[in-house]
Amino acid sequence: MRAFDSNFIFGGATAAYQAEGAVNIDGRGPCYWDEYLHRPESRYNGDIASDFYHKYKEDLQLSKDFGVNGIRISIAWTRIIPDGKGEINLKGIDYYNKLIDECLKNGIEPFVTLHHFDTPLPLYKEGDWLNRENIEHFVRFARVCFENFGDRVKKWITINEPLSLALGQYVIGHFPPNIRYDIPKSVQAMHNMMVAHSKVVELYKSMDLKGEIGIVHILQSKYPISESEEDKRAAYLEDILANRFMLDACLGGGYQAETLKVVQDILKANNGSLEIEPNDMEIIKSAAGKNDFLGVNYYASDFLAHYDGETEIRHNGTGDKGTLVFRIKGIGERVINNDIPATDWDWPIYPKGLYDMLMSIKNDYPKYKTIYVTENGLGYKDNFENGKIYDDERIDYVKNHMDAILDAIEDGVNVQGYFIWSLMDLLSWTNGFNKRYGLFYVDYDTQDRYPKKSAYWWKKVSENKKLIDSNEIDY
Repeated sequence: MRAFDSNFIFGGATAAYQAEGAVNIDGRGPCYWDEYLHRPESRYNGDIASDFYHKYKEDLQLSKDFGVNGIRISIAWTRIIPDGKGEINLKGIDYYNKLIDECLKNGIEPFVTLHHFDTPLPLYKEGDWLNRENIEHFVRFARVCFENFGDRVKKWITINEPLSLALGQYVIGHFPPNIRYDIPKSVQAMHNMMVAHSKVVELYKSMDLKGEIGIVHILQSKYPISESEEDKRAAYLEDILANRFMLDACLGGGYQAETLKVVQDILKANNGSLEIEPNDMEIIKSAAGKNDFLGVNYYASDFLAHYDGETEIRHNGTGDKGTLVFRIKGIGERVINNDIPATDWDWPIYPKGLYDMLMSIKNDYPKYKTIYVTENGLGYKDNFENGKIYDDERIDYVKNHMDAILDAIEDGVNVQGYFIWSLMDLLSWTNGFNKRYGLFYVDYDTQDRYPKKSAYWWKKVSENKKLIDSNEIDY
């Protein structure tokens, strides 16, 4: 039977705003979600979330007990610098020192993200990633983190999912500031984040810290729904914008000529352009070869059809299956492939897409060094009965995607770890608390934790480094 290497990371992923709670404690300033989710019409907020701020010792003990040997955490910018650019909050530094030390005490390697969708509110109001001045504020924040935690944290992630953030803010419109269909703004924000990422990589390397740094991208393989040239073109265009644009920046030494031409054509079709400042490409090119790893977040792939109309998007944020609409002017339309199962949130379940993406990175960006699958998991409405959660669907989903990773490893891809999203149940940005992903069930009324069947499955896989079926677990 195939097996993972002895040093493979079996990790659990979290993010500060989604897990910590304690938003008004110990000097933390507000990020934009704090304001946005306190509108009168909001159904939920992150004030308590999973209370990881207070319960991290319990969660890390559970992690150790169930074979989790790595954890993705993010440092809330507003706990360290409450307004994003002013005074440093020593209580925030003290909290993350204790959290990091507790990770190491339990034999769990922390992979620390600097920006996970949580720009400080004052900087957000000044334009967020569309404001070039905020790049320098982010670099300063990174320096403070490297100086205070870099002696123990050996894996750093600059930014989580620039694409998701840019689309959510300016195209889908389900992230603040809820702008819809503005492709040019989203592309500009992505480019500015690539500059910010590159500057932070250069900073880290200049400090001679004994660790590694990379970035996390959401990557989805794109397939034409038919063999028609029009559908193939739609898949190609979305692949360029959603995947290759930023992979070129991080792994390819800068935007390839064809990539930039396609992106400019898409922008032209949407009445916009991309502003690249004189030194941007030098900065990106210099940092590209210094990325130590790439984090791949993968949940689904997309099937594309030709589309000539105006942009139209309807986000499925409730789990009402069949309600998703995603059509982009100048690109194409995501359509249902009836041969592929999908979640209640209309995400196709397609492990082969992960294999294909990993192989694409190996073949198209041969100078890459290491890949971690930094998020993958199944969100659905867990059935909680007498302290038990039989989540066999989640086990099957994770097993099949891990199997795809083993296929890729056999075919020469250097994958060193897998992080399930998520370690415990937590706040899902646009779904609230009803979309659960965790190995550990959270009762949000009591904040008690309950290991799901998947946690017991995970423990056995982590111990033996081999995949097993859900029916082999006695729960």
